[in-house]
Amino acid sequence: CCMCHVVKRLLCGLGVNLTVYELDEVDVGGGAHIQTALGRFVGDLSQPVPAVFIGGKLVGGLDHVMAAHISGQLVPLLKEAGALWL
Repeated sequence: CCMCHVVKRLLCGLGVNLTVYELDEVDVGGGAHIQTALGRFVGDLSQPVPAVFIGGKLVGGLDHVMAAHISGQLVPLLKEAGALWL
């Protein structure tokens, strides 16, 4: 989706080496079971993706990631998780 694309571009642009799970490319069940579980986990069944985890902790979707980036909290969070070296 376009929101997933934006999050991937932002994080790659910052130099993060991502692990991405494309739910539409998952063999078993087409990723529907994962999407349903994510929806329950993030509390939004209508729009559970992108679900961004940094250091094993849920940051949230595009809105939460962008808010963290704009407020200057994203880079320190990535550094703390070992996802950025600089």
